[in-house]
Amino acid sequence: MERGLVLVVEDEPAIAELVALYLRRDGFGVRVESSGDAALAAVRSLSPVAVVLDVGLPGMNGIEVCRALRAAGDWTPVLFVTARDDEVDRLLGLELGADDYITKPFSPRELALRVRTVLRRSSGVVSEVLQVGSVRIDVGERRAFAGSSEVSLTSTEFGLLAYLMKHPRQVFSREQLLSAVWGYASVAGTRTVDVHIAQLRAKFGASSPIRTVRGVGYSADAS
Repeated sequence: MERGLVLVVEDEPAIAELVALYLRRDGFGVRVESSGDAALAAVRSLSPVAVVLDVGLPGMNGIEVCRALRAAGDWTPVLFVTARDDEVDRLLGLELGADDYITKPFSPRELALRVRTVLRRSSGVVSEVLQVGSVRIDVGERRAFAGSSEVSLTSTEFGLLAYLMKHPRQVFSREQLLSAVWGYASVAGTRTVDVHIAQLRAKFGASSPIRTVRGVGYSADAS
């Protein structure tokens, strides 16, 4: 368990067993639950470093579990497992705060990679403060502010915003952002970037420093 405990919430035993096997090979401890209610209780009692959450759970589904966590102020990184690509907008919707998703059928090796990537984004160890316009972020403490008001961000939202703010006025394509922030551009869709950009803009409102450069990509600019 040198990398911490990952909570796997999956009601199909064969899938849960395979995911757990690959995560354990990567040095994670694993707890498996098969229902939404049990997942919420496990997060509260075990404080996992990340949650791999199937959307299609019986009873309380994965979307409801994630919504309940965020409503309680719990920003543990969540990686959704979904059966349909067209659910992406809903899964990563503004009200949910998911960090990533993977579509069935998936490679358990890829899922383990994504868990590592999400956790790498969420481990703030460098003491650095960045500011663009009225938006300020503390990289070490992983805190974000719009003026004097703190803004709650998922680890992926924070990583994306930090990357743009570290390179002010530089324009990045969606593919460049996928590679730099997500770390696996070859297997992720660029729509993921657009959804997270929309999340950041919704949270920061008029203070958002993110600018769209039509036909190119995004940048952080105070002007």
